[in-house]
Amino acid sequence: MSQTLRASITEAVKEAMKAGDKSRLSALRLMQSSIKDRDIASRTDGRNDGVSDAELMDLFAKMVKQRRESADLYEKGGRPELAASERAEIAVIESFMPKQMSEAETRAAVEAVMKEIGASSVKDMGRVMGELKKRYAGQMDFGQVGAIAKGLLG
Repeated sequence: MSQTLRASITEAVKEAMKAGDKSRLSALRLMQSSIKDRDIASRTDGRNDGVSDAELMDLFAKMVKQRRESADLYEKGGRPELAASERAEIAVIESFMPKQMSEAETRAAVEAVMKEIGASSVKDMGRVMGELKKRYAGQMDFGQVGAIAKGLLG
């Protein structure tokens, strides 16, 4: 397990505290709390050293997705200030994630993995998705990936 991601979040917390940036600090503390929750949950699986950076990327992707959904609901509900707050948290979380792949890059990666593992039907979907998650955790929208893979396999 790499401590670099955790260390950079801790360092960012210190910087936000010194700068008095309360909104950034709040988002960073939410990230730290989610990481601790995930680490505690992993102990029940016998992994006492915490979760990997790849698992943290998956966690951050879920956090971003939740906040996007919340921001959309706030916009529809006429609460633009709450939507802006959610979007600010998204920006903080995404700053610790790798750059997201475009739809064309995602399609190319899906096609390459399918060819590499010999996927030919929808039955191979699980293998394709598993391999993509290993290689590209946090870099692609797996909701979009599922649709692309189904289209290519079906």
